[in-house]
Amino acid sequence: MKSKMNIKSIFVMAIISLASLLFINISLAANTGTINVQVANLRKTADAESTILEQITLNQEVEIVGEEGDWYQITYNNITGYVSKELVTVNSNPEPTEDSNQGSENTTEENNEKVETTTEEGTETDSTEEITLGEYKISEDTRLKLIPSINATDVIELKTDETVTVTEIMNGWACVETQTTKGWLRKDKLKKDEPVEETAEEVQEEPVAEEPVQETPIKTQYVNSTTVNVRQEANTSSTIVTTVALNTEVQVYSEESGWSKVKVNNVEGYISSSLLSNNKQETSRGQTTSRRTSSTNTRTNTTTSTTSQTTTEPTTSVPSSSNGSAIVATAKKYLGYKYTYGGSSPSTGFDCSGFTSYVFKQYGISLSRTAAGQYSNGVAVSRSNLQPGDLVMFGKSGINHVAIYIGGGQIIHASTPSTGVRIDSLSTGYYNNNYVGARRVL
Repeated sequence: MKSKMNIKSIFVMAIISLASLLFINISLAANTGTINVQVANLRKTADAESTILEQITLNQEVEIVGEEGDWYQITYNNITGYVSKELVTVNSNPEPTEDSNQGSENTTEENNEKVETTTEEGTETDSTEEITLGEYKISEDTRLKLIPSINATDVIELKTDETVTVTEIMNGWACVETQTTKGWLRKDKLKKDEPVEETAEEVQEEPVAEEPVQETPIKTQYVNSTTVNVRQEANTSSTIVTTVALNTEVQVYSEESGWSKVKVNNVEGYISSSLLSNNKQETSRGQTTSRRTSSTNTRTNTTTSTTSQTTTEPTTSVPSSSNGSAIVATAKKYLGYKYTYGGSSPSTGFDCSGFTSYVFKQYGISLSRTAAGQYSNGVAVSRSNLQPGDLVMFGKSGINHVAIYIGGGQIIHASTPSTGVRIDSLSTGYYNNNYVGARRVL
């Protein structure tokens, strides 16, 4: 009898134990949870370094089928794996763990798992939350997905810097449109098309191109020698652009250093001022007839007059720049003065040639009014031989800007309406790339 009771008791105990175990398993299997981070990694084993089987986005519901230490074993989309407990909010009362304090040794690992929101190639940051509807560029080569899942079918491959339009946002994914198709990609694959910040050296405002100033002749004069050469520049070694005869009428625009800038027969150039007079020269009929009837005398007279012109034109040598430092010092007094088109004084402001003219005028030196005109003043000087006080000219097509060289590879000039008179480097940017030449007028 006692033996039967023992057997019965053992049988009842076994049934109770089995029922208890079944209840626990059913209770745990019935638990569900919700992902509480932007993206949680479903791993193959309960290890932060384990292979990622799937990525589960924020607020997705998962089925909890077991637990191992600080990890839940879950099922999602028919895939079973492990997710850190801290990434899941259990929807029903979870089974108590064997040790509520267990896992303190792995705090760093779990925290890393919590913040970790990995994409196919790298780690997604919170900056993806800033993505809104609108136009973006692709930050790196990626594949467009048919649906917002890393295991979804690829639509096309998008290249870095390709432009797309975001039309919808869902958790860590963005629905985008290209010119040909539409699909989903991770938000961290997008970037704003923002201009690259330029360095101070690169930001160099181009000077205002100077419009040609219409010059008005100051007087009419006449050639007072038999044959006179009109030269391209104001010196005897310059190219001859045309030759004019005695009593030819010329329009004089300016006079400087013994030369007159003239226009004759629609040709502009320079004639020695000593070869021009305010009135025509008287000639006798006999002299004229003699020149017409004697070719020998004509050639002799022409040769004589040409020789005479050559000896009467002033010679120009390369002057020294001993006063260059004084010119520079004067120019620097006007740093910061405003730029005014056509301006040539401190009271009105300066344009580029107005500034150089004003500075040099204080030393008794008259310059042409335009940048192009000043390129014919003085004598040419090579870039390697620049000295303080030299004029330097610039332009993309022709000459439209002039400055004063101050030494050390720098220039001072009336630059633009926004900067006025300023100092710039001659060796970088616009001024280096559009350098035309230099003149020494001291």
